[in-house]
Amino acid sequence: MIHVLRFFPMAFVALSAIVLTLPLHAPASASEVGVVVMHGKGGQPGKYVDQLASAFERAGFQVANLEMPWSGRRQYDVSMSGGVDEITQALDAMRAKGARKVFVAGHSQGGLFALHYAGLHRVDGVLPIAPGGQVDVPSFVDKLSSHVEKARQMVDEGRGGEKAAFADFEGSRGTNVITTTAAIYLDWFDPKGAHTTVAYKRVKEGTPVLYVAPVRDYPGLIKSKHQNFGGLPPHPKTRMYEPDSEHLNAPAAAAEEAIMWIRQISGQ
Repeated sequence: MIHVLRFFPMAFVALSAIVLTLPLHAPASASEVGVVVMHGKGGQPGKYVDQLASAFERAGFQVANLEMPWSGRRQYDVSMSGGVDEITQALDAMRAKGARKVFVAGHSQGGLFALHYAGLHRVDGVLPIAPGGQVDVPSFVDKLSSHVEKARQMVDEGRGGEKAAFADFEGSRGTNVITTTAAIYLDWFDPKGAHTTVAYKRVKEGTPVLYVAPVRDYPGLIKSKHQNFGGLPPHPKTRMYEPDSEHLNAPAAAAEEAIMWIRQISGQ
């Protein structure tokens, strides 16, 4: 009994010192980081973003390389909220596997949608890579206004669930025909809607952004990048990264920088 009284206080002091030196929030290990990756307009997970997704996997992150509603195969088969739900499901699955820090990354239109998602749900960081596709810019309005009005009229007539042929637009390839319902088309392409430049301003406060702006991007995206970047909410770890690449190979060119940034945000 005497020995217990003699040594217990010293052990307690030593244990207390160890506890006090431990961080209150331990940095996330690589496997505790989850990243959703999204392709661009008309694309697919195995094209242009596959090298980025593979680099994240080699870094030890959990990765969900998703086929989104704007893929060439799907042709906007669900609304914007349906696309948001798909990201949430992927992030929840990674959280269930131990992810404590989650990020959304997207290329081109996927980058714009990553920002849109971060305006609705809390994430630990956003990586828009050569983001574009906002339907309120003049080129989109000029090319698609008649199709938007067609969809609006169908919705007003109670035919919003009816499928029809509409047009999509991409600056480098012009217009192409897509088939979806009038209500879904209007949701994605209304220039006064959410799939617009407002996505930059609506990112939740406190969310860091790595804005990847390749130096040889499409002229329109180069012209608008500083204005778009300036619309983001301020954060000390938000910054623009400008790799020496073109639009299509920007995800691969940004992979190393993206990994370092994610590790920095995650405290690795």
